[in-house]
Amino acid sequence: MAKWRSPKKIRDGFLAWQCRIRQTAMREHGGRPSPGMCPRVLDIEGRELASALTVLLIPKEPEESTAFFRFQVMKTPDPRDVYERALTYLQADYFQTPETFSDRLATVLPADSSLAAPLIAAGECILEFDQSGQGYRIAAEVRALKSRHAAREAAIWHNRLFNPALPDNVQVLEFRPDWLSARADPAPADRTSRSV
Repeated sequence: MAKWRSPKKIRDGFLAWQCRIRQTAMREHGGRPSPGMCPRVLDIEGRELASALTVLLIPKEPEESTAFFRFQVMKTPDPRDVYERALTYLQADYFQTPETFSDRLATVLPADSSLAAPLIAAGECILEFDQSGQGYRIAAEVRALKSRHAAREAAIWHNRLFNPALPDNVQVLEFRPDWLSARADPAPADRTSRSV
């Protein structure tokens, strides 16, 4: 994998790529997570902990979308209606502006998840993303999000759009990427113009 010269460029490129593949998943695949949304998880020695883990992008200011998601889930007992309304919202311009998203990723795991404990204990892992010839290898800090944390609420209510019966006692983990060590393959072209 090639290493980009600038951590900011790799971060911005990753977020733009994630938004593109998520928008495609919503518009063309009914919201089903694509491979690029489900990285392989390794410990820092390179041992595989999970072959695929669905991760979410969380807006920098998630309150508005979280309120919308919560309203949709609470509004009707019909999961099909919730799903269709959610898909319409996510297919529109939700993923249109990558800079509105945090570079921290989140995942929702069952309360009895065998993956959560070792990740939290280690406090770090490596996420390997791959889809359609684009890959990223990103080391990340891992932490459990506490009750009422805005990103935790956003992740739970986002997941309830697709599974309204999701219980309250799930575990929500946050991954904070280390962009200094992140690698991309291929490294997208440098689009910044340089003044002479």
